[in-house]
Amino acid sequence: MKVLRKICWYLVLSPYDPMQSSLLNSTLEDKNLSEIPHFRLLLKQLVTMEVVQWTALWNTFNNEFENEKNMLGGTFGDKAAEDLRQRVIEHNILVVSKYYSRITLKRLAELLCLSVQEAEKHLSDMVVSKALVAKIDRPMGIVCFQIAKDSNDILNSWSMNLEKLLDLVEKSCHQIHKETMVHKAAALKV
Repeated sequence: MKVLRKICWYLVLSPYDPMQSSLLNSTLEDKNLSEIPHFRLLLKQLVTMEVVQWTALWNTFNNEFENEKNMLGGTFGDKAAEDLRQRVIEHNILVVSKYYSRITLKRLAELLCLSVQEAEKHLSDMVVSKALVAKIDRPMGIVCFQIAKDSNDILNSWSMNLEKLLDLVEKSCHQIHKETMVHKAAALKV
């Protein structure tokens, strides 16, 4: 049980990436986790695509966290608490990005229970680390979340657009040639 508790804490404290997400899901399916329901609840909250309120989570798991502080390295305990808060914020931003394509920074900050500057900082950090793709229009205060595009998809899209453009040019040239022929024929008859 002690090892499973440590696994749960390390998974929760590790930065988001596909491997961490996969490990979270597989750990959640472990039958032994039913013997420690507190940790099952913690993992379940971070796997489901719902915004997690930091204060409620911290109030629920603060005692467990304090009990495990020595496991996290004593003085690392304070940093681990900050890491936990960071992971919850990252989780919440990813959840918001799944449900919204555009959102105001003010509303994003409200959902994250942060100031607008803090929300923008955390969002910018996630974009820089390529955890998600987003653009911030600072004058308008709007965040646009986008799906990361593969370079092959972009090239295929350009190719299709170029093909459509060339078809239009060819049809236009054909129409122009047809019109000049009609006018020449009409001029010869007169």
